[in-house]
Amino acid sequence: MAYPQGGPLRVEHRGTALVLTLDRVERHNALSRQLIEELGQAARAAATDPSVRAIVLTGAGDKAFCAGADLKERQALSKDQVREIVRLYRTEFGALDRSPKPVIAALNGVALGGGLELALMADLRVAAAGVQIGLPETSLAIIPGAGGTQKLPRIVGEARAKEMILLGRRLSADEALAWGLVNRVAPAGTPVLDDALAFIEPILRGAPVAQAAALEAIDAGLDADLATGMQLEILAYDRVLVSEDRDEALRAFGEKRPPNYQGK
Repeated sequence: MAYPQGGPLRVEHRGTALVLTLDRVERHNALSRQLIEELGQAARAAATDPSVRAIVLTGAGDKAFCAGADLKERQALSKDQVREIVRLYRTEFGALDRSPKPVIAALNGVALGGGLELALMADLRVAAAGVQIGLPETSLAIIPGAGGTQKLPRIVGEARAKEMILLGRRLSADEALAWGLVNRVAPAGTPVLDDALAFIEPILRGAPVAQAAALEAIDAGLDADLATGMQLEILAYDRVLVSEDRDEALRAFGEKRPPNYQGK
């Protein structure tokens, strides 16, 4: 599957990182139908691209990662058409959520509504120092429809998720870090994309087979009881045990050199 070109999603290879930039600055990188579809297309292409070790999501400009749904577009849609957009969130955002490649959100500006829900599909989140993060949907007489009511409580806990959703509370970058909603806040003056790429350097030089297996075990285990999760871990471990990367790790250890993982 080819990567999208010429649309609202800018695709760039930075070494073994695939950088997906929401490129609708004039609309604060809001989520149009085309942008949602292109995110899914890019995630599916990256999943089978051996040159990609990680996917990094970010926004164009310095004001918004993503301000959420494109409300101007929504005004012209029927209720059934809005339902179709919500279905697209499930399928297209789901391709990122289920990606075997680690997904990192580099929040260069505000992440609100569907923008935050997009970031919640990532495995790791890095925020610029001045960003604000929130789910304001209930103030607009709707609820988060792209996974926010399910993903957010799993990350920050039930009480804090309800506080954000029911009060429409926005968090600063430092508050989001304290709540565990982001993993890191970039130092002031450092572009968040550069900081995120430096932060994930261990992923970019790591063992893709092991990373994919670890993600699968963690994600599947969150939806299972502990005993089932432990069994899922064993199954995932068995797969990496017979990988060429594992053999390379042992050779490199014996030869006192960095390993050269091939994702096999």
